[in-house]
Amino acid sequence: MGILDTDKKLTEFTNSKKRREFLEHKLKVKLDLIKRAQVEKERILNCENLIGATIIPLGVIGPLAIKREAYNIKYYYVPLATTEGALVASLNRGSKAITASGGAIVNTHKVGTTRGPVFFTGGIEKSSLFSRWIKKNEKKLAKEAEKTSLHLKFSKAEVKTVGPYAYVRFYFDTQDAMGMNMVTIATQKIVNLIQKETGIKCLSIAGNFDIDKKPAWLNFIANRGFKAWAEVTIPKKVIKEVLKSDASRIFEVWLAKCMVGSAMSGSLGFNAHFANAASAFFAATGQDLSHTVEGSMGITLVKLLDSGDLYFSVYMPSVMIGTVGGGTKLKIKQEALSIVGAKSSEELAGVFVATVLAGEISLLASLAQGTLAEAHEMLGR
Repeated sequence: MGILDTDKKLTEFTNSKKRREFLEHKLKVKLDLIKRAQVEKERILNCENLIGATIIPLGVIGPLAIKREAYNIKYYYVPLATTEGALVASLNRGSKAITASGGAIVNTHKVGTTRGPVFFTGGIEKSSLFSRWIKKNEKKLAKEAEKTSLHLKFSKAEVKTVGPYAYVRFYFDTQDAMGMNMVTIATQKIVNLIQKETGIKCLSIAGNFDIDKKPAWLNFIANRGFKAWAEVTIPKKVIKEVLKSDASRIFEVWLAKCMVGSAMSGSLGFNAHFANAASAFFAATGQDLSHTVEGSMGITLVKLLDSGDLYFSVYMPSVMIGTVGGGTKLKIKQEALSIVGAKSSEELAGVFVATVLAGEISLLASLAQGTLAEAHEMLGR
C-alpha cells in the first residue's frame, strides 16, 4: 500500500479511534498516551484527521501586579504552556520584580483584525480608479460585511497599488474574538460585491497585505489586533535582591543586544525574547499559535535613571488575541483563562503585554550576570 492510499484512508475513517488504530497497525507503533490525552469531545476540537491529543506542560507565574485605569492595582496569575526549561522560572522572577516595584502600568488600543485581498486591475490607470471606488463605497462595503455576523463591525479600508495589482487592507472590530475566521467570511462577501460592481477580479482573498502570521513592517507601523504597552521602574534594591543583577550592566546588555544587535541583524524584534512569552501564553490560553510571529515583534526600552533605578518598557505593535472563539472554546483552555480572570480581550492583552515585560526584565538581568547557561543547565536539561 502506497502513501497516497494511506492518505485516502485517513480521510475515510469516521472517528479518531478508528484512525488511530489504523496507524498503530500500519506503522507498528503504540499511541496510548495520545489516546489518553484527548479530553475534549471530538466534534469541538477543530482538527481534521484527528487521532488524539498531545500535552504541553502548564506552569503558572504570579502574582503579577498591573496598574491600568486610574492606576488601580490588580493582581494576576498567568498560565504558561511550554517545554522550555527555565522559562516559567524566569518569567516568574520578572513578575516578582514588577510586583515588588509597585506593578506595571499597561495600556492597550484595539486596532482591529485585518484581511487583505489582492485584485488584478490590468494597469495603473484602472488601479487608480479602483482605489477611488473603494474609498467612495466604504459604507456599502461595511453594510455587506456586517451581514455576516452580529459581532463584527467594519472599520476602514486602505488601498495600495503597484502596476496591475491592487491590495486592499480591510480592518474589522471583532469584539472579544481574535476573529480571523470572521473577517475572512466578511471579506469574501465584500470581494463578491466588488467583483460584481467593478468587474475587477480578486486573485486571492489573502494577498499578504493583511499581513497575517508573517513578520512585516506594515504590522509594525499600521498595527494589527491590539497595540500594547507596559512599563515599570525597578528600584535598585529590587534589582539587587530579586534580579541578582546590576543596573548599569543590564542597561549595557540591552543597548548592545536589543538595539545594536537587532539593527545589525535586520531584526523586526528589537527585544530580548518576546516570542517565548507569546508562545507559552498563547498555547496555555487557546490562542492561534501562528500569531506568535506577530507577537515576536516589538521594542524593549531600558533607561538608567540618576537614582540607580531602571526604567523598563515594552511596545507590542501587533497582538492577535481573544477570549472567545477558536481554541478558547476548549474547556481545558477555558480553565487556563479562568486563572487569568480577564473579562475581555482587551484586559487579556494587557495581562499578556505585562507578562512579556516580565520576561524581558528577567532575561536581560540574567544575561547581564552571565547566568543564562547556568539556569538552563539546572532547569532546562
